[in-house]
Amino acid sequence: MYEILEEVSPLFLTFAIVSIMDVKSHPLFGQMLLERQIITAEQLSSALEEQKKTSLALGVTLIRMGVVSDEHVLLPVLAEKHNIGFVFLKNIPVSMDVLARVPPKVANHYKVFPVKYEDRVLHVALSGSNAWDVAVLDDLAMLTKARVCPLLATEKDILDAIHEYYGVGAETIEKMMTDNSPSAISKTVIEEIDEQGAEASISLFLNQVMYAAYKDHATDIHIEPFDEQLRIRYRIDGVLYDAKAPVNIRFFRDILISRIKILANLNIAEKRLPQDGRFKVNVNDQRLDLRVSFLPTPHGESAVIRILNSARLYSFDELGFTGEEREAIDKLLSKEHGTIFVTGPTGSGKTTTLYSCLVALNKDDTKIITVEDPVEYQLGGVIQVQVHADIGLQFSTVLRSMLRNDPDVLMVGEVRDMETAQIAIQAALTGHLVLSTLHTNDAASGITRLMDMGIEPYLIASAVECFIAQRLVRMVCVQCRKPVAVTALMIKDFGLDPKAVSDVTVYESTGCSVCRMTGFQGRQAIGEFLLLDDSIRAMIIRRASAGEIKEQAIRKGMKTLRVNGWEKVVAGLTTPSEVIRVTHED
Repeated sequence: MYEILEEVSPLFLTFAIVSIMDVKSHPLFGQMLLERQIITAEQLSSALEEQKKTSLALGVTLIRMGVVSDEHVLLPVLAEKHNIGFVFLKNIPVSMDVLARVPPKVANHYKVFPVKYEDRVLHVALSGSNAWDVAVLDDLAMLTKARVCPLLATEKDILDAIHEYYGVGAETIEKMMTDNSPSAISKTVIEEIDEQGAEASISLFLNQVMYAAYKDHATDIHIEPFDEQLRIRYRIDGVLYDAKAPVNIRFFRDILISRIKILANLNIAEKRLPQDGRFKVNVNDQRLDLRVSFLPTPHGESAVIRILNSARLYSFDELGFTGEEREAIDKLLSKEHGTIFVTGPTGSGKTTTLYSCLVALNKDDTKIITVEDPVEYQLGGVIQVQVHADIGLQFSTVLRSMLRNDPDVLMVGEVRDMETAQIAIQAALTGHLVLSTLHTNDAASGITRLMDMGIEPYLIASAVECFIAQRLVRMVCVQCRKPVAVTALMIKDFGLDPKAVSDVTVYESTGCSVCRMTGFQGRQAIGEFLLLDDSIRAMIIRRASAGEIKEQAIRKGMKTLRVNGWEKVVAGLTTPSEVIRVTHED
C-alpha cells in the first residue's frame, strides 16, 4: 500500500503567534482591537478569562472562541502595532526575478514568500511565528545576499502563494536537480528507479502532486510530455487547470512515469503500447482508488490518473435530483422489471447516478449483479464483474452468464453494440430491472440510438421505462457570486417569458480565493426525464423521429436539460452561462 503523506492541519488556531499576540507582553493589543470595534469589551473580558485557563495567546483564544473568524482580521492590527507592513498575497503580482532570489526549499523551510526587491532590499512575507525571529531574518539575509524587510501575512496565504508561484513539489524537484546534473538526468535509464535516493525523491514529488489534486477536489491528473516541457494539469469540476509544476520536472519525466507504472504493477519497459492499470492510496484516513492510463507520444508517454473515492457515494439530493425528479427516480426503481437508460456524453456523471440507484436498491432481499469496464466503485453486497476484452470477456458474454445467476437487478456499464443491447432488452422483458447508459445528447435520441444498433421498435417500446439525459453543471461560489438582472440574451437562450422574469435575480461568477479564482465550487446534475407512456410508445413503434418524440414529451410535461438548468439558475445554484455551456446541443 502506497501512503500519501498527510497534510499539515490547516487549523489556524495554532498559527504560532503566541509570543507576539500574548496580551501580557503586549497589553495594548486587546485595546487596539477594541478601538477598531473588532471585538467588544465583553468579548475581550471573556477571552482574557479563557486565556488564564489555557495559557494560549489572545489572538488564538479569540479565534477558538469564534469571536474572530481568522488571522486576516487580527494580523493587520498586530502589524500596525509593531510598525511593519501587512500584505494580502493574493492581491500582489510577483515577478520571476523576485521569486528567483528565494529558492523553493528556503521558502518552504521557513514558510516565507518574497514579495518585492528594490534598492537592495528584499521585502519578504512572514507569518506570525517567524516575523520577529532574528535567526530567520539573518538566515534569509545571508542566503539572499540582501537586506530583508519583513512583512506580515497569514501562514495560509504564504503556503498558497508558494504553491501557486513555485509550483507543486518545487522544493523536491530543486533538491533532485541539486543532486543530479540535467545532462545525467536526461540519460536516466529505467534501472535507476530502483535506487533508493532517486525513488524516494520522485515518490515524494508524486505524493505532493496527488495530495494537491486531492485537496483541490480534482477528478483527474494529466501528465503530458512536450518537446521542452512536462505539463501537469488537474481536472476540477470538469475543467482542466494548470498545476504549475516546476519547469525542471521535464528532466524527471521518465522516472516519474516509471514510478507510476510500478505503483500500478505495469510493465515499465513497455513504452510503445498503451497501458492501463490501477492502484490505491490512503489520504487522511480515506481510501482512494486511482486508475491510470498511458499513451505513447513522440515526446514520451502521456499519463492520466483518475481519482476515485471508493468510500464516497452520492445521494440523489447531493447529485441535485430533488422534487419531481426524485419522485420519478423512486417510482422507476420500485418497478420489478424494465430498463432505465441514463444518457449523456463522457464526463456527464452517468455512472455516478447509476451507482446511487444501486445503493438505493441494495437490500438483503435483492440480488444485484453489474458488468462494468472498469469497476469504478466497490459496493458491498453487490456482485461486480470487470470486463476483460483481451481474453474475450465482453459485456455480452458476461450478460449471458449473469442471467443464469438469478439476479433481480442488472447494471450494464454501457450499451455499445447490438448484441449487448438485445440481451439487456430481453432481460428486462423476462422480469429483471436493468440499468445502463448510452452516449446520446438528449433523452429522445436514446430511442434512435437503439434503433440504429438494430433493436426493433416494438422491443424498445415494451422493455424501456425511461431515458434520463444528464449533464453536470458547476455550482457558483457563494462567497463571490454577484447578482445580475435577466438579460435579453438569457430570455432568448432559455426561451423565457419576459414578463415572468422581469423581477428575477440571477447570479454570475467572479472568482475569489475560496474557489481558486474560478467562480465555481462543486457540481450538480441537471436531468431530462423521458418517461415512456402509451403515446410515446406508439410513436416509437411507428419510428417517429427523436425531434417529434421530444416535442410530444415536452407537451406531456417533460422538462428539458436547459429548463431544468434554468431552475437551478433561479435558485442561485449556478449561472446562466454555465447552463448554456453544458447544454449547447439542446
